[in-house]
Amino acid sequence: MEKEKEQMALETLKNVHNIGGFKVMTDADRPLDGIGDVDWKQFDEMRKLHPICIDNVLNMISFRIQNGPVGKNGINGCQVDTVIEASKLIITGLNKQYPCRENAMAITKLDEALMWLDKRTKERSNRGVEGENKL
Repeated sequence: MEKEKEQMALETLKNVHNIGGFKVMTDADRPLDGIGDVDWKQFDEMRKLHPICIDNVLNMISFRIQNGPVGKNGINGCQVDTVIEASKLIITGLNKQYPCRENAMAITKLDEALMWLDKRTKERSNRGVEGENKL
């Protein structure tokens, strides 16, 4: 009898092409050098446009996080809410296969965290300090 392949958590993101408004770079998008290794210099340049990389071959996800205030530096990476959204997508995918109360509660709390971060953003925008290092 053939052993059933275990579901890797990252496989829940296999058909996800966008997280938090960012196009996801995948292992298929990785630039290779002349001998088949990753061309890291070109990869780093691509990360400026695609700060999220999902590598199903290596079972890895990486995020380039925003560096400095958006108002001063422009968008150069993702925010923590994008990381939370990715986490929620993974847990939601796993919960479809292995549903349980604890997963449902974790999803609810991630939704709550996203709600509070959105509320903070709206309040900062209303005060005219969104995108700046100001209280």
